[in-house]
Amino acid sequence: MWLYYVTDRKQFPGGPAEQRRRVLDKIAEATSCGVDFIQLREKDLSPRELEKLSRDAVAAIREAPVPTPPASHSAHPRSKLLINSRVDIAIAVGADGVHLPADDLSPAEARAIWDEAAGDRGPAVIGVSCHSAADVRRAHGDGADFAVFAPVFEKVTASGKQTGSGLEALRVACESAMSNSPTARKAFPVFALGGLTLDNAQSCIEAGAAGVAGIRLFQDHDVKTVVARLIGRS
Repeated sequence: MWLYYVTDRKQFPGGPAEQRRRVLDKIAEATSCGVDFIQLREKDLSPRELEKLSRDAVAAIREAPVPTPPASHSAHPRSKLLINSRVDIAIAVGADGVHLPADDLSPAEARAIWDEAAGDRGPAVIGVSCHSAADVRRAHGDGADFAVFAPVFEKVTASGKQTGSGLEALRVACESAMSNSPTARKAFPVFALGGLTLDNAQSCIEAGAAGVAGIRLFQDHDVKTVVARLIGRS
């Protein structure tokens, strides 16, 4: 099971400085516990503020203790940092790639920008938000590395509307990633996002997801406990 932490500093208590400190601490904690991917999703920040926070996030990941087997399930020596939407900032700060909202650049466009500007840094890791099986197929065809399918479970929006695609829609989306090849699910992972908890995460894996993603799943809990529960270790 792969783990994907999506940040939202504003969900932490305190003023702006305290929230900023808390999210950087959580990024370091997630890294030391073997979380595979961290998406810096601070959409309200100005480009300058986002770049500064991104640089500090890169430093937090690099300075965090590296988990060692069997303490970590992760195949990555360190968490991969993805910057939300901003390919230019990801390149400038030395992040590992980007996460693209559904209405953003295509993965192919983002990769072309990265390859031209990033020099010999190596290929970008590119994830894409998807809300349907068709979105997953499109992301796969456009060269993304994985899809984040959301929302799986119901949640109440700001307008009071309940949303949630459900486990069956997740299953169909995961199967759509296998449509071209029996090995496509492994080659193109789908993460489940939206209303996930320690109690319902396993049902997403059983539906075909390669991993689980969340904000509160990581920010509201001790990450070591989350990792232990989700990968079946006590």
